[in-house]
Amino acid sequence: MSVNRPAAVIVLAAGEGTRMKSRLPKMLHEIGGRSLVGHVLAAARELDPLHTVVVLGHARDRVGAHLEEIAPEALTTVQEEQKGTGHAVRIALEDLAGRGIEPTGTVVLTCGDTPLLRGSTLADLVSFHEKEGNAVTVLSARVPDPHGYGRIVRGADGDFTAIVEHADATPEQLDVDEINSGMYAFDGALLASVVQRLNSDNAKGEEYITDVVGLLRGDGHKVGARIARDADEVQGVNNRVHLAEARRLLNDRVLNEHMLAGVTVVDPATTWIDVQVRVGRDTLIEPGSRLRGATVIGEDAVVGPGADLTDTLVGDGATVRHTTADRAEIGPEAAVGPYTYLRPGTRLADRSKAGAFVEIKNANVGTGSKIPHLTYVGDADIGVGSNIGCSSVFVNYDGVHKSRSVIGDHVRIGSDNTIVAPVTVGDGAYSGAGSVIRDDVPPGALAVSEGHRQRNVEGWTVRKRSGTASAEAAERALSAEDAERHRAGDQ
Repeated sequence: MSVNRPAAVIVLAAGEGTRMKSRLPKMLHEIGGRSLVGHVLAAARELDPLHTVVVLGHARDRVGAHLEEIAPEALTTVQEEQKGTGHAVRIALEDLAGRGIEPTGTVVLTCGDTPLLRGSTLADLVSFHEKEGNAVTVLSARVPDPHGYGRIVRGADGDFTAIVEHADATPEQLDVDEINSGMYAFDGALLASVVQRLNSDNAKGEEYITDVVGLLRGDGHKVGARIARDADEVQGVNNRVHLAEARRLLNDRVLNEHMLAGVTVVDPATTWIDVQVRVGRDTLIEPGSRLRGATVIGEDAVVGPGADLTDTLVGDGATVRHTTADRAEIGPEAAVGPYTYLRPGTRLADRSKAGAFVEIKNANVGTGSKIPHLTYVGDADIGVGSNIGCSSVFVNYDGVHKSRSVIGDHVRIGSDNTIVAPVTVGDGAYSGAGSVIRDDVPPGALAVSEGHRQRNVEGWTVRKRSGTASAEAAERALSAEDAERHRAGDQ
């Protein structure tokens, strides 16, 4: 929807949120991979406002630091004492004025604890507000249980006339199911003037933004209300129950969007996908999977069951089952799992494999290479077409420093090997079962260890594995003279 750029969006985020019963500020609680206030700012960003102002109060340092990370373009202002919503808006406008900013267009007011709010809903509110020429337009919603909410009062002609708080409503008004969301679009110049007239002559001693509606209407200005298409969007989060409800509603929305875009989600009830995750067409997501953060899944992949991926890239056609991965890269047609742990810095090339009970950290695994089972690989580079035998361990840490190992192309590491970094195993080399590899292994050699000593049988692969990819890799790495000597068995 095309709308004029609002002069400003004001986000109210000063409240303490005592009902959350949490040491974490309410605005920083997360659902769907974003904080509560992060969701509201993402919706506001879709309007492309000239200015965004977040009103801080409780835990201002923590919330402010979070805003610097997720929305560095946003301005912040501090409401030292929480004296009501009208007071917060006045503080925000005075702060803008102090910066030389006089918002003369539309000013949008939102609440920082409404994570289900869509940018399209705000755009519709602004469009309606400007089309109608209103001084203020309230975003309202029809809800099945309006208890506790301020009611929208309309005249016989259906036009909006007032907001009546629940405690002040008549029995007839209590039957009204249209409620005030606490979000508005204002004429900026009129708002800047009228907030100066607010008073705190009420039971709570606070300045209410709802009073602006009556003041503007009393001045003869046109006021209106726009009903949100989805009442869930205006739900605020005030406690952990609300948080869980919002998390489920948001996840259902995200899953529906993916399924309508061509992704198969076998069991939506047990599948969780954060809002920034991207999934390609014809990918299958099995039950019990969670895709977090900035994870990107390609097309025709199979993810799950039981996949927990955070900030991870999965290539087209890859299979990832019962796997935990954090900041890893899984190449096209790679196979991962079951019960695999990919730690940060893991990069699996196309058609590679990380199998059952394998843990990989800060390692590159080349095209077609396999780490089938029961193995730890840390700080290593593994070439093309190599195989790491069962129960092997890359010993990368000496208690002070971490060192790197290099495994060449078409290498065969035997079962139960210990690779003591830093070490290089040349192309086409083999190692015997149970070996401890402490020294470099030349290309095409067979490394075996007896006790604490390692012995390299040079040329073993060329002689004993002739015609294999390992032998060919070894011959390419060896000089022609050495390769011929090894084939002839001359040692």
